[in-house]
Amino acid sequence: MNKLTINNLDLFYGENHALKDISLNIPNRKVTALIGPSGCGKSTLLRTLNRMNDLVENVKITGDVHFDGEDIYQQSDVKALRKRVGMVFQKANPFPMSIFENVAFGLKAQGVKSTEEIKAVVEESLRSAALWDEVKDRLDSDAFGLSGGQQQRLCIARAIAMEPEVILMDEPTSALDPIATHKIEELMDELRKKFTIVIVTHSMNQAKRIADKTAFFWMGELVEHGETDQIFNNPIDTRTQGYVSGEFG
Repeated sequence: MNKLTINNLDLFYGENHALKDISLNIPNRKVTALIGPSGCGKSTLLRTLNRMNDLVENVKITGDVHFDGEDIYQQSDVKALRKRVGMVFQKANPFPMSIFENVAFGLKAQGVKSTEEIKAVVEESLRSAALWDEVKDRLDSDAFGLSGGQQQRLCIARAIAMEPEVILMDEPTSALDPIATHKIEELMDELRKKFTIVIVTHSMNQAKRIADKTAFFWMGELVEHGETDQIFNNPIDTRTQGYVSGEFG
């Protein structure tokens, strides 16, 4: 079953044709990796899935993106969409407040008043992000006191607290050391049981390790997509073969 269906999507930044006739299915409760060289459209596509590109001037989008059958570009409630489609960025971006308040922030913004409910959701979210045992005794401490990997897991907990159905991750481990990267990858493996995950990654090894499906982009085009094993071991397109074998990119 597909959670998101992208049909004939074109995106222009002014005169720049950044995405060219993209059609792609994102399966429910799986990890889908978007791979390809810098500037090929991976992150641009990711941002179309929660309408982050709406914030950029001179953007024109044609085609459609269906989320559980509803065209997200036909609905007006973007705030509700972004609650259902959470995002984790390349660089950890905790808010300048305590660990607890970082996770509670969205709940309070949504009008949740119950202290007990907020506490319960914060704990559950931190547990889901594999961070609770490391921070439970210092929830009132400044979030910037955490390591880079912990900060990124805190941002994942903050996204989880809003109970999204989809989590978008834009190179979430590119600034992290191998140990922190391994923890995030283990976390993604656990999260796929509850969430649909779409990840942009420059690391082909990471895509091989964690993704159920992989899509290869080149110069704004979706060249090929399918089961991760097939994309890396038996690609159909010669451009995919060249990229995954390290000939270019």
